[in-house]
Amino acid sequence: MVKKMIMLMAGVVSLTMMISCKNPAGKTAAVLSTEDSLMKVKINEYVTVKLTTDLTKLSAKEKQMIPILIEVAGIIDELYWQQVIGDKKTFIAAIQDTLMKHFAEINYGPWERLNGNAPFIPGFGNKPGGANFYPSDMTREEFEKWDNKDKNSQYTLVRRNEDKSLKTIWYHDAYQQQITRAADLLRQAAKLAEDPGLKKYLDLRAQAFLTDDYFASDMAWMEMKNNTVDFVIGPIENYEDALYGYKTAYEGAVLVKDKEWSVKLAKFASFLPGLQQNLPVEAKYKKEKPGTDSDLNAYDVIFVSGNSNNVSKTIAINLPNDEKVQMAKGSRRLQLKNAMHAKFDHILVPISELLIDPAQKANIKFDAFFSNVMFHEVAHGLGIKNTVNGKGTVREALKEKYSSFEEAKADILGLFMATQLIAKGEVTGITQEDCFVTYMAGLIRSVRFGAASAHGKANMMCFNFFADHGAFERSNNGTYLVNFEKTRDAMNKWAANVIKFEGDGDYTGASAYLETNGKIRETLQSDIERLKTAKIPLDILYDQGTAVLGL
Repeated sequence: MVKKMIMLMAGVVSLTMMISCKNPAGKTAAVLSTEDSLMKVKINEYVTVKLTTDLTKLSAKEKQMIPILIEVAGIIDELYWQQVIGDKKTFIAAIQDTLMKHFAEINYGPWERLNGNAPFIPGFGNKPGGANFYPSDMTREEFEKWDNKDKNSQYTLVRRNEDKSLKTIWYHDAYQQQITRAADLLRQAAKLAEDPGLKKYLDLRAQAFLTDDYFASDMAWMEMKNNTVDFVIGPIENYEDALYGYKTAYEGAVLVKDKEWSVKLAKFASFLPGLQQNLPVEAKYKKEKPGTDSDLNAYDVIFVSGNSNNVSKTIAINLPNDEKVQMAKGSRRLQLKNAMHAKFDHILVPISELLIDPAQKANIKFDAFFSNVMFHEVAHGLGIKNTVNGKGTVREALKEKYSSFEEAKADILGLFMATQLIAKGEVTGITQEDCFVTYMAGLIRSVRFGAASAHGKANMMCFNFFADHGAFERSNNGTYLVNFEKTRDAMNKWAANVIKFEGDGDYTGASAYLETNGKIRETLQSDIERLKTAKIPLDILYDQGTAVLGL
């Protein structure tokens, strides 16, 4: 069994306990009170929403299944803590201050994720780029010289032998006790599944947990069509590994399908091949054919854990990430309608009231927000997955920069898709102008996630490109206006740039571009500070669980 805590934790926990129980700096009560107030301010930057759904659409067995899935998601939450910093109970128990403890639970550690991962607990330094996936004392040079066939795997931890040499340990071995329990629960849930596709998926996912081979279960997940309950679970996204972007973090999401909305959305995936051919880029960058088995559905999310729950809440899902599955089956796009509504109502609308030019406030519409987010997820299937020059997959070639550029690609191609389909009359009820203005407001919302987030960096690159091309104009009164003609031109140019970075596998160029343009500039930063003054929430937190659902 792998040690559950990195070396840093051993010293830091005792430091935190010292700081919590005694005031080593000799601070006065007034100073401690100020720190307490700061925690209150930080916690109050979030708004809490209840995760519920219409339970009448569920069968009796589905209602029995959901608490089991939530229990699995809870186990996955423990594993995510292990991957970030180590044992949660040890870490949390060392924090005596109640407010600081709560803020640490929100952030899954002592680093403020929406503030550049700045440490907020005394005694902690910068967040390790490799989280707890790698030894804290490992250097890049050491890793890159190391000859090990499993070191780049998405599902291995890197640890040290007794002689200090490096070794890999598969997730299912490192977390054997929790993984075995989660697999058993998944099989229990499978016995309750009335939909054959869901039953097959849950059984195969249980097996995948025990082997770290997720291909078969990903394929089964793609083949599900008629299930009402859905479950996204496993080590999936690689955002937590800021060192190389190789290692995937555990997460879970229990979902209930909104079948009426899903019927409305079903047709859009069929437009992917035509849209791929219309991309504003050279033919060699669009030679791949998107999978034709992709589907698009709307859901209520009723429980999230792990990487899905760490501060900036997901409002849409595009999976699987496995390029082999995508080429064979496409991907599934899950729009989390209740989470989306919460962010639109509590965050986007208040932002638009403060920062969008009065002449364009009427263009801020939920349907435009929904379309932009939906097509963002669909657009992950567009462009190119394998480099044009033999550098392997785009993910491999761009390493830790991949996530930021892939999110930027999806962002701009999602807008491209929305405008194309509106022009064709396939999307009705909103205009291209609605999408443009809502897109700009959405970027302002997302760049608040800061430099520590791949999504935040992606949105900074997008916003800065549009601003540099005169598409987004800032008025003297501190509001923003979309220049529609320049936005159309900038959209096509930025789409071509991002796809080229990916297709060329240009790690050096991508790194330099991100370093220069993936930052919030001074003027926008001052406007974002105005959002704080106006007490507009940074993001949402969830009140969730079986009690909230009434189960």
